[in-house]
Amino acid sequence: MPSYKQRCMVCKNSYVLVKSSRQKFVTCIDCEMIYVKKPIENKKMAEIFDIPVDWYMENYFLRSIRYQYGRWGTLTERQLEAFKKAVEDMKKEKAKK
Repeated sequence: MPSYKQRCMVCKNSYVLVKSSRQKFVTCIDCEMIYVKKPIENKKMAEIFDIPVDWYMENYFLRSIRYQYGRWGTLTERQLEAFKKAVEDMKKEKAKK
């Protein structure tokens, strides 16, 4: 699949590498990080998302899940399970180094 660059749909300043035709709403890392840094009112979800900001910068999947929660306010059970699994994998990876 060929990849191409497209302007961010939010700020229209930065270019984002698009790797799939399924990626309709393209946003840059800076615009996604606005939602990631947004405070969470739900204490249970705040505990789940309490990981270092650097991990969100490194991992697109973690950033995507946090962005979706910040934007829509809810997540499915499968999204939460996948997020927790990805965080555990990141912890194991960081422990090895």
